Amino acid sequence: MSDTTTDTDIRPSRTADYFALLKPRVMSLVVFTAAIGLLVAPGSIHPLNAIAAIFLIAIGGGASGALNMWWDADIDTLMRRTANRPVPAGRVSAEAARNFGLVLSVASVALLGLVTNWAAAAMLGFTIFFYVVIYTMWLKRSTPWNIVIGGASGAFPPVIGWLAVTGSLSFEAIAMFALVFMWTPPHFWSLSLFMNDDYSRAKVPMLTVTHGRAATRKQILIYALLLVPTSLALAVSSIGGVVYLAIALWLNFRFACGAFKLWKRDEAQAKADGYQAEKSFFKLSLLYLFGLFVGLLIEITLRHLGLSAVGWLQLI
Repeated sequence: MSDTTTDTDIRPSRTADYFALLKPRVMSLVVFTAAIGLLVAPGSIHPLNAIAAIFLIAIGGGASGALNMWWDADIDTLMRRTANRPVPAGRVSAEAARNFGLVLSVASVALLGLVTNWAAAAMLGFTIFFYVVIYTMWLKRSTPWNIVIGGASGAFPPVIGWLAVTGSLSFEAIAMFALVFMWTPPHFWSLSLFMNDDYSRAKVPMLTVTHGRAATRKQILIYALLLVPTSLALAVSSIGGVVYLAIALWLNFRFACGAFKLWKRDEAQAKADGYQAEKSFFKLSLLYLFGLFVGLLIEITLRHLGLSAVGWLQLI
């Protein structure tokens, strides 16, 4: 990939620009799901090691973001949503972003192995590779199903958190992975419904670009329905319970209703109102994933307090 800026175009970099390379909003989701994966895992880990593990997983996620910005600088300049990122805006050179990402990648994987175990470190390394090479360099520009397959990279953090404690996989870790994996396409497809012009301009083959918005709305509904059994599987696992089940049922009802509303939307109406329903669904998708992982956190907290769901309800 060629740089999109010359040396004379690069303005002095600031600390804030390098922090922006880490994609902090995406990193926050990585930190959250990884932390829940670590907290609900059976076994024990020293609090300082746990904090260090979450920090290193965050750094690994940020390294992926920096490498993504290095590779995608050419198309980022064409999209309004990304044009002000440090590399396309000329505040950080593409080479500096690449080197920054590579150093953080190696450091985060190596240190996580030393702090926890090499199974967790290997999964973090594979996650970075998958996001940068499989998704960013290959799938993103070659297939409309880019986010379906590439979304696996965002589903690995809770598994890494689980491995950091246990050193091995289980049904619960796989179920958390499946939840985030199935959630990712409708989340990003709802974004593409109101950001389609950006993707078209950059020639990124998102589903909205290659198959149209109507087909994308249908796929969002299909995935919303598939998320029901996927999310409920965790309710019957060792980390689920009545509280999680109640939260999951409520969120799935809202999510499915929102997806059905999008599916029934007339495109002319959607364009006329500025894709407000699509933007609302995008926000709802964030609430959906956040709420489900909070449900898991509540369940493990109740167990640590020695309370059942019934006993907890009696207390309040």
